[in-house]
Amino acid sequence: MRKIGMVLPVAALALSACVTINIYFPAAAAEKVADKIIEEVWQQSDKPATVKETK
Repeated sequence: MRKIGMVLPVAALALSACVTINIYFPAAAAEKVADKIIEEVWQQSDKPATVKETK
């Protein structure tokens, strides 16, 4: 009887360790956001840098 009390928790732990959670992102939406970020970065790099002089 004592063996069953030990095997059951070990089996429950083994089963719970095999759980995998998959998250799927829509490829089109991710690509759209990436394009927007790239466009914003390019717009920022096209602007001339302003240099402030300190006295």
